[in-house]
Parts: sequence; structure tokens; C-alpha cells
Amino acid sequence: MNYISTRDTSVKVTASQAITKGISSEGGLFVPDTIPCVTAEEIEALSKKDYIGRAKDILSLFLNDFTEEEVESCVKGAYETGFSDEKIAPLAKTGDGAYVLELFKGPTCAFKDMALQILPRLLKVAGGKAAKGTEIVILVATSGDTGKAALEGFKDVEHTRILVFYPSDGVSPMQKLQMCTQEGKNVSVCAIKGNFDDAQSGVKKIFTDKAVAAKLAENGMAFSSANSINWGRLAPQIVYYFSAYCDLVAEGEIKVGDKINVVVPTGNFGNILAAYYAKEMGLPVAKLICASNSNSVLTEFLTTGIYDRNRKFFTTISPSMDILISSNLERFLYALAGSENVKSWMASLASEGKYKVDDATLAKIKELFAAGCCDDEQTKATIARMFNEKNYLCDTHTAVAIKVYEDYKAKTGDKTPTVIASTASPFKFSASVLEAVDGINDGLDEFEMVEKLAEISKESCPEQLANLRSKAVRFEGVCSKDSMEKVVLDMLGI
Repeated sequence: MNYISTRDTSVKVTASQAITKGISSEGGLFVPDTIPCVTAEEIEALSKKDYIGRAKDILSLFLNDFTEEEVESCVKGAYETGFSDEKIAPLAKTGDGAYVLELFKGPTCAFKDMALQILPRLLKVAGGKAAKGTEIVILVATSGDTGKAALEGFKDVEHTRILVFYPSDGVSPMQKLQMCTQEGKNVSVCAIKGNFDDAQSGVKKIFTDKAVAAKLAENGMAFSSANSINWGRLAPQIVYYFSAYCDLVAEGEIKVGDKINVVVPTGNFGNILAAYYAKEMGLPVAKLICASNSNSVLTEFLTTGIYDRNRKFFTTISPSMDILISSNLERFLYALAGSENVKSWMASLASEGKYKVDDATLAKIKELFAAGCCDDEQTKATIARMFNEKNYLCDTHTAVAIKVYEDYKAKTGDKTPTVIASTASPFKFSASVLEAVDGINDGLDEFEMVEKLAEISKESCPEQLANLRSKAVRFEGVCSKDSMEKVVLDMLGI
């Protein structure tokens, strides 16, 4: 297996090179040139293993130039400690054939930990093969959770620097505190005046700027990414969909070969793309259900074939999904329609802010996906209903997924067992969750809200969030989107 670019299939690199580079020089994303197959017999065997065993087997299929010992070391280093549940990604049964896949048991209480606890280890091995002697600069745009998870994963990793940009008014207070109090000698954080799309576009522009790359090279540095544009971030996310299926098999909820649906709340399309790859590898998935908030560009695209970011941007209570430019959609489009179409559509997106796929591609999309969206009021109502009727407390992003699934099920009557990805601890969004389950929360600070939410729900706030109260703020900088390049060079001291 090699890795090729979505915009130039003549580019061929190893897994180590793809992980180290993060993005291809012409702006394309790296994808495997073949998708490995996992048989029913192999799924049966995986169901008898723990999460570490499953991760080792699945990731070995993609890490073509890693040794078995290197893969095992990376996997064990990522998942043996730091997670509050021994299953790493446990399932909670909420009734009516639905299972919530809790992906927030890691050190930063968000699903990004599932990949960003292993990515630094993968990058250390990959850098030793593909960029020996080079200091790797991890450049990150975040809508909230990626930033903290990346900072935590890469802090004080040798020969690595990590620089994070986040929208100044586009993250929750707890997410902001997590990033701005981050410890570590090799970390830097800066807010930008704008939204996540501005941050992401700025980071991509810096990545592909040859003058900036040359300046880094002069100083023995090279960029890489911890966003899901990096294949090393995306591949570990495939694992937890296999693991969820295997847990259902192991617990007697389904038999090997039975199909499931998968529902994912997503803005950048990476989390649900991982589920798509799992399906392509042989995981018995019937329908992929994409859930969006009021920024419903993906809902429109998956139902009409028209992608149009020329629309009002909403700042919502599910901020990690406040995105209008979904980077990972490019990988999916490549899989369906090839690089020439991708280049044309991405050029149209850059110049006009929109594109439309052909009828054949749209037919394939509709066969694979269902999609829906909900607004903030529906999100809060869902949180309240889940808590009051099922005694289950969920965050604002998971609630979007639950509401979209409920709408899908009501419309179709589909009773297929369904896994719903839960992406964050409710305590990361305490103001909105508390308002949903208890009404008005005026006059309380962030930690008073956390304490009240814990009291009402009879659940403990994760220690790593509660402890932020006493941490000093280290990073208070704010920049314009046009000055990001200068800020990056200043952060690096070059």
C-alpha cells in the first residue's frame, strides 16, 4: 500500500511520509491507494480482543512501513493509561436499538483523544523514517476539541513544536480554558478574530506556502498537521467503529454479519469519514447518518449534491460543528469520483464558494448517507428529554446526533441497531447543558455551573476539567486571520 494525493495521483508516498507531511504540496490530502479488507472471520476474532488488540490489528493494515513492534508500542503508549474507562470507547445502551459510543473518556474529555493520544507516537516513528534530524512543527486550527487534545498529546514531545489557532468567540469557556492554560515547553496558542473556517483556511494557506516552507527548512524545521487532514489522525478513528461493532457482538446484541447504522455529529466530515472507511473495509454498516447543527452545509450537500458555503454562519451551542468548509469531504469525493473531479470541484469552491457534483456521484452519496440537522432549541430539548426520560446526560454535539437519528427513524421506520457517536463530556459545555436540564443558569461562573450540573445529574465532573479552576492562563494573544503567518514565524522565533 502507498498513499496518493486526492489532487494528483502521481504523488506516491509511504505511510511515514504521509503522516510526517500531513498534506500534499499541491494541497491535496493523502489517501491509501487501496482499501484493506477485513473479513467476517477477522471481525469475529477482533470481538474477542480488547481495544488495544483491535487497534493494533486495524492500524497495522494502514501503516505499511511500520514494524509490528513499532505499531504495538504506539498503540500501547496511547491507550494503556490516561483513559477513565477500561474499554477506552464504551457503549451505553439507551434503548430502542440505539447505543451511544462514548468517545470522551480520554485525558481532554473529547473524541479527539482517540486519535491524538496516538498521533504523536506515530509521528515520532514516522519522522525518524521520513524526516530524520528535522524538528516537526505541528500547525493546528481548532473549533475547540482538537486544539486541547493535540496540545496534550504533543506537549514536551522531543523534536516537536505545536502551534494552535482557535476562533476567539467560537469555543466554549471550558474549551478556551483548556487551551490557554496548557502546560509544556513546546506549545503555543493564539485566538483569531474570525470563525473556524478562517482559522482552517489560514493554516492550509501557510502549509502550502513555499516561501514559508523554505524558511522553516533553513532552520531545520518542517510542518505537519494534527488536524484530520493528516492521515495519521484519521486512521485511528476507524478503529473505534470496528470496536463498537465488536462490543455489540461480544455482548450478544448482534451477530457477526448483522448490519448497523452509524450516526455522527460532524462539521469537518472526518469523524464520519472514518466510519465510511470502516464500511469500505468490510464492517457491516447499512446507513451512515450525518448530523449537523444550524450550519447545515453538509446536510444540503448530502441530499442535493450542491456544496455552497456562501451562507450565514451560525455560532451555536455545539461549536465544534460550526464549520462551513468541510476539509475531509475531499477524501470522500476522491473515493467516489476520482482526482480530476476533485480538482475541479475544489477549484470551484476556492473561486466561487460552491460546487455541484454530477448525478452519478449524487446517486452514490444518497445510497451511502442520510443526513439531517437541528437548531439550538431542538438540541437543548433533546438533552432535557434524554436526561428526564432515559437518565442519560449528553453534551450539545451528541444531542444533535440523537435528534437527527430520531428524525431519521421516524421518517424511515428503520429499526436497524444504531451506534451514535458521542463526542464530548457534557461538562465541557456546562452552560448549555445546565440550561437544558435545569432552566436558567444566570449569575453562575463556569465552575459553579459545573458543580450544579454534577449535583443535578449525580455524575462527577472529570477531574481534569474541575482542576482548571486553579490553573494559570498562559496564552492570551489574539490575531487577525491575515496575520497568522507572521504569528507562526514569531512563535517559532524565526
